[in-house]
Amino acid sequence: MHATPLPEDYRSGFIALIGRPNVGKSTLVNQLVGEKVAITSPVAQTTRNRLRAILTTDVAQMVLVDTPGIHKPHHLLGERLVKSARSAIGEVDLVVLLLEGCERPGRGDAFIVNLLQQQSLPVLVALNKWDKLAEEHRSEAEEAYAALLQETNWPVHRCSALSGDGCAELTAAMAAQLPLGPQLYPPEMVSDQPERVLLGELIREQVLLHTREEVPHSVAVTIDRVEELPAKGKGKGAGRTAVLATVLVERKSQKGILIGKGGAMLKTIGQGARLQMQVLIDGPVYLELFVKVVPDWRSKPARLAELGYTGDQ
Repeated sequence: MHATPLPEDYRSGFIALIGRPNVGKSTLVNQLVGEKVAITSPVAQTTRNRLRAILTTDVAQMVLVDTPGIHKPHHLLGERLVKSARSAIGEVDLVVLLLEGCERPGRGDAFIVNLLQQQSLPVLVALNKWDKLAEEHRSEAEEAYAALLQETNWPVHRCSALSGDGCAELTAAMAAQLPLGPQLYPPEMVSDQPERVLLGELIREQVLLHTREEVPHSVAVTIDRVEELPAKGKGKGAGRTAVLATVLVERKSQKGILIGKGGAMLKTIGQGARLQMQVLIDGPVYLELFVKVVPDWRSKPARLAELGYTGDQ
């Protein structure tokens, strides 16, 4: 069977999603691709790695680079996350600047606009969460964002990453801005991340969802082993995938919070992660979690490098 030939005007390229923490970049990536490839949570600074998701249509293949939110860093990990996001700008064909349409623009938004104005790349603006804004406040928000963007000529799109409103129009606009070119990945691929990275992120997502205060940002996950277990007995069907993982925290008190009374919190985190892993792997999963205290890991260069947070991934 031969693949259908691509049209002569087919386009392809890399698109960076840039914005402050928690504006909905990962939610938008998942909405555009139609599958969960990026973790999301109500906690700011969820994204740590530059995840590449792949959206293939009849007219273009868009490689979406979901970057960590640009913010004022408070430790070495934060510095490397911001470095990663800023370096992505120089490696793509198009930038989508994601702004929180339901809130007034702030100094963080102005900083990013200024940063992007220093580049020669094309930029599209997406006002996310527009559906959260009451009709009577929309003209006021339009004026505020027009003032923020007054020195640019960037096209503005209103959308909701959660509901999908306006996302088809945004996708068409992104495709039109890319250069002519072939497909860079097989059309069925939705992410180029190694499976172990995705498994670790699914565990970290559950930590973000179920813990609060100082715990979420102090957590890293390592996948120690992934092993296929054969089915036991006759007529048992397919085997299971065993995943052994370690959750790193910085203090003993955080370890106590993560484990919970009688291990209840760790069990809840494990159950949530296992359900998500079964969707990713498309089969049953056995997950075993350990918690380890590594004091001040976010400020140790060697430990950050070991965990893959180099700032230029």
